[in-house]
Amino acid sequence: MKIEGKNYRTIWFENNEIKIIDQTKLPHKFIIKSLKTIKDAINAIKIMEVRGAPLIGATAAFGLVLSIIEKNDSSFLKKSSEDLIASRPTAINLRWAVDRMMKKLSGVNNNDILKIALDEAKAITEEDVGFCKNIGINGLKIIEKIYQKKKDVVNILTHCNAGWLATIDWGTATSPIYHAHQKGIKVHVWVDETRPRNQGANLTSYELNEEKIPNTIITDNTGGILMQRGKIDLCIVGTDRTLSNGDVCNKIGTYLKALSAKDNNIPFYVALPSSTIDWNIKDHNKIPIEERNPEELSHVEGVDEHNNIRKVRIYPQKSKSLNLAFDVTPAKLVTGLITEKGICEASEQGLKGLFK
Repeated sequence: MKIEGKNYRTIWFENNEIKIIDQTKLPHKFIIKSLKTIKDAINAIKIMEVRGAPLIGATAAFGLVLSIIEKNDSSFLKKSSEDLIASRPTAINLRWAVDRMMKKLSGVNNNDILKIALDEAKAITEEDVGFCKNIGINGLKIIEKIYQKKKDVVNILTHCNAGWLATIDWGTATSPIYHAHQKGIKVHVWVDETRPRNQGANLTSYELNEEKIPNTIITDNTGGILMQRGKIDLCIVGTDRTLSNGDVCNKIGTYLKALSAKDNNIPFYVALPSSTIDWNIKDHNKIPIEERNPEELSHVEGVDEHNNIRKVRIYPQKSKSLNLAFDVTPAKLVTGLITEKGICEASEQGLKGLFK
């Protein structure tokens, strides 16, 4: 997708370094950062210079390439893989990518391992681009049906950032929106601010602006009244982990949006590549829910009058805060899952119908 008219992906490998867009600086500054060591890759995931389940997976894959460049040793590689998996526990793509890389590299000769690792990491990124493009083609059909019936602007609610900045290109929840826009269908996106890190306001609105798609930022609690007033035709969100029974683990606040959508008879779809499906866990209580630093709640970042990025405290000094990063939306609240292979109901039967 584009930034200032130029096409970018979120990650690429160049001169034995990972190149990323530092998302902690967006939307105020556009900075391409180099990750030179495995520790750099782990830190980029931890502090969310890269974020979004598919992009985290790709970063981990390239991170193992850096590990081999740094020290071509099997025990060092194994430790690197463990540290990567521990860096953010909720998104299943991270473990999926690391496990896939380690399986590919198992028993490989040291002389060949670097090339094989780099080829596999590149394959993971290319695969994700294809998955996300197909998610868009499949999800476009939903938007087309609403547009044909309404004959007017289709209003879509998103939560957090499930855009191209969360993947390699196209995005998950945004891919149908981009495809609709390119086809000439009029769309408008209600963008949840998504506290505490404001990925909706800072990232989703930013990338929609760059693609010239009309959008309006709202506080996370505004979606309900907009649904009651008939201002929302469709909800599309992403997911960090979808269980085989159709339960969806996504950015905190997703569950509340799904409840509002259900109460107002508004379709609520979840867009995901198959790499985000957890086929092993069936009980959502067993999903490791990341608890992040309370400072993400108590402090906000912004640009001051001198165009400098500053962090300020907004909570009382003595107040405690709990910062859970994700919640779970039960399958019964999900209208359907939009995947690279088609759309299915949020259930084990539905998923296995697409992924045999």
